[in-house]
Amino acid sequence: MLSKAVSKYIRVSPYKLRPFADVIRGNSVEKAYAWLKTCSVKRVEPLMKTLYSAYSNAKNLRPEISSMSQVFIKEVKIDQGPIIKYFKPGAMGRASIQRKRLSHIEVILDEKW
Repeated sequence: MLSKAVSKYIRVSPYKLRPFADVIRGNSVEKAYAWLKTCSVKRVEPLMKTLYSAYSNAKNLRPEISSMSQVFIKEVKIDQGPIIKYFKPGAMGRASIQRKRLSHIEVILDEKW
């Protein structure tokens, strides 16, 4: 493990983030960042920020890392955070429970040999 970055309490459901994490897992940071940047979905932004934060951490730990292609994504974990529950009016005067799911993102990078 070269470096790690964690983002907590992201207001996007983990079910909606995991397909994007599956695509970038195992790629170089350069390729993954370019792929996420071309993706026109707003929920990709927290994943992109966490990936760049992990890369910046790696650069600070090892100054000899000069480009994103020297580092690859070893692990991407998207876990369930707390669920915010609130009520909205439902049919026939009832209250319908609504659940807003939060995510925790963890990105671990390693060096290419």
